[in-house]
Amino acid sequence: QLQASGGGLVQAGGSLRLSCAASGRTFSTYATGWFRQAPGKEREFVVAISSRGESTYYADSVKGRFTISRGSAKNTVYLQMSSLKPDDTAVYYCAARRLGIPTTTGSGYDYWGQGTQVTVSS
Repeated sequence: QLQASGGGLVQAGGSLRLSCAASGRTFSTYATGWFRQAPGKEREFVVAISSRGESTYYADSVKGRFTISRGSAKNTVYLQMSSLKPDDTAVYYCAARRLGIPTTTGSGYDYWGQGTQVTVSS
């Protein structure tokens, strides 16, 4: 089970840190990704990290602004978002993949969290 948290309202240029917490010892062996969906738009890939944290993938739109990392306890993945823009406004979902290698395709993930709202005001 995945639990996403940390969303909120922030001004453009501000920062937020999202967390994706999981129950179960096997989460540390899963790749984890973040996706987002804005109103009226399709869900899109944001960032993903391999099970060991050695590989990360970023959407071009967030490169240099967002950073994904795994917590030391291995059951939490963080998404640090900086220099936020109004276009980043969306519901953010974390997802886990039993295969430890991440993918940018949503259908490649086996488990999904409930989503957390991020709103960036201009």
